[in-house]
Amino acid sequence: MLPPLFTASFLGQPVWLWAAFLAVVIVLLALDLGVLHRDDREIGIRESLWLSLGYIAIGVLFGGFIWWQLGAQPATEYLTGYLIEKSLSLDNVFVIASIFGALAVPRVYQHRVLFWGIVGVLVLRAIMVGLGATLVAQFEWMLFVFGLFLAVTGVKMLLGSKEATNESADEKAGVENSKTLRLIRRVLPVTPRLEGGAFIVRRAHPVTGKLKGFATPLLVALLMVEFADLIFAVDSIPAIFSITTDPFIVYTSNIFAVLGLRALFFALAAMAHRFHYLKHALALVLVFIGAKIFLVGIVGKIPPLLSLGVTVTLLAGGVVVSLIKTRAHESKRGSLGTP
Repeated sequence: MLPPLFTASFLGQPVWLWAAFLAVVIVLLALDLGVLHRDDREIGIRESLWLSLGYIAIGVLFGGFIWWQLGAQPATEYLTGYLIEKSLSLDNVFVIASIFGALAVPRVYQHRVLFWGIVGVLVLRAIMVGLGATLVAQFEWMLFVFGLFLAVTGVKMLLGSKEATNESADEKAGVENSKTLRLIRRVLPVTPRLEGGAFIVRRAHPVTGKLKGFATPLLVALLMVEFADLIFAVDSIPAIFSITTDPFIVYTSNIFAVLGLRALFFALAAMAHRFHYLKHALALVLVFIGAKIFLVGIVGKIPPLLSLGVTVTLLAGGVVVSLIKTRAHESKRGSLGTP
């Protein structure tokens, strides 16, 4: 029998459920850094795919655990949130790749940045989920604000994806000229080059000669990655709150999706050009999720299983169309001898 502390309720669920989730995350992080990637090294596409499959399996298994403990509806909501967060985070991967390119971070150190970035994500997402849960609990009409925000975001994304050209070059230039990067460099003394895998080093001040802490470009990259995740969370948190208002489901689906996506980064960054039309599908998913909040008063609450089905269908369609279109384009370029 569990002690009273573990059976007590925290944000709508027993403390032991939260403890079980955190234990799984801690074990995964310890295994990742302490065993699989104890030394800095490049991660190949094959390893990246296997790691990602492992994280996806664990994320799905946790959904089964939720089904076992809380029932079918919370589990369905968890899987829907997981899929949406996973898809929304794809854009984040492209931005992170641009950050690494702009700051000349070698592949051998990129996993270190991504790993410690996850620690920051755990804290930042917890704060945002707690804030979102408080707003929804105090002001029920905030769900309609979330819904409108998602619908507008989806429409803008749909229109923007039709006009997008040379995105990787534009994003890299955007990183180099961003106000965030300029602010970091203005506030922190930064070394002109990398210092191995160190985030902070002590060097003699060029004027006083006294030892002083200097940030390395690796720490700048980490701060930029955390800021990028914060910006993307502004989309993903309202999206999942539009599916369920249970903070446990919102937070766990977010974190498991982000954990797996970091593992997939090295493969996805190399294949990003093959998923161009996925943005169209994701835009339609956001419009659907935003609109279904307003449809409750007309057709009633849309069943979670139907929401999951629509989400899976749209995203799978985006992937299939992307692969077909880009394969045809690459075949045409190959036949013309274009490099």
